[in-house]
Amino acid sequence: MKKISLSAACVLLAGSFLCSSCIGSFSLFNKYEKWQCNMTSNKYVNGIVGLILQPIVGGVCLFVDAVVLNTIEFWTGSNPMAVNKVQTVKGQDGRYYAVKTLKNGYEVKAPNGEVTLFIHDSKTESWSISQNGVTKEIIRFNADGTIQASLQNGEKLTVSNDQAGMQKVREAVYNDNCFALR
Repeated sequence: MKKISLSAACVLLAGSFLCSSCIGSFSLFNKYEKWQCNMTSNKYVNGIVGLILQPIVGGVCLFVDAVVLNTIEFWTGSNPMAVNKVQTVKGQDGRYYAVKTLKNGYEVKAPNGEVTLFIHDSKTESWSISQNGVTKEIIRFNADGTIQASLQNGEKLTVSNDQAGMQKVREAVYNDNCFALR
């Protein structure tokens, strides 16, 4: 009895470490689950095959997700399984855009087929926009904790990394737009 309770305590402790604090997105297991549910058009065949595969493949996917990919995601801040994932997002204009996750940023495809890239440069800690072959830096994170925003008129504005700083950027962009309207 003492052996069983010690084993049960070890399993519960290990399980609590897997299910607490930094839980990753479990993207590998979720991809396997999505494939399993949609492998055929017959839900009964999917269920039977799922019962056969789940103990082996599900366990391996869950282990790799929990131990390997979650560790990579925690220490690097990026999920290796998230690359090439596409989501449809409704824009402020009411149209739907396809947003594809890249290794170093995002690709946004407009309904008219126009493609815009948002690229992150980890060496300079900056985000750039690339459209029609023209690349322009839009924001840079400085070493002192401030943010350098590039305005539409080419000026650089350095602000604090908080709500007050964002308000200054909004005001600068709004003033430039109002000036252009006059």
